Amino acid sequence: MMAKLAQEYSIKQLSQTLEVARSGYYRWRQGSTSARDVANGRLVQEIKSVHKAMRGIYGSPRMTRELRQAGHKCNHKRVERLMRQHGFKGCTCNKRKVRTTDSEHDQPIAPNLLRGRPAPQKPNEVWVADITYIPTVQGCLFLAAVMDLYSRLIVG
Repeated sequence: MMAKLAQEYSIKQLSQTLEVARSGYYRWRQGSTSARDVANGRLVQEIKSVHKAMRGIYGSPRMTRELRQAGHKCNHKRVERLMRQHGFKGCTCNKRKVRTTDSEHDQPIAPNLLRGRPAPQKPNEVWVADITYIPTVQGCLFLAAVMDLYSRLIVG
């Protein structure tokens, strides 16, 4: 656009009106690329080769580690930006959802015995219980708790 308008107006007036630096316009007109652009191009090629070698599963943190191990000096934010600009995405695996409850049974649902009942007035009047599991390296540990509804203390 500036090249067309430069025939009628001075570059100084155009750069002030369009709020761009004159030096940037002249650099663009020469068509030279900066050293940073060249370095980014090389880094993108390396990202592309690592992405292909790892079957597209690496995201920016692992990609950054891989590039640093290969001897490239790069920041994780730069790798993330270049991956985003060039459409490289890591594989996000869907976490397996553990189901411990069988909702597809034909048994009746237990009634809520506390519905419609007034709040407890003294300790040890109403207890409630729940059970959950905690995954560990050896397997699942089950945790059961009994709570006094009046004091909200775990009693068992």
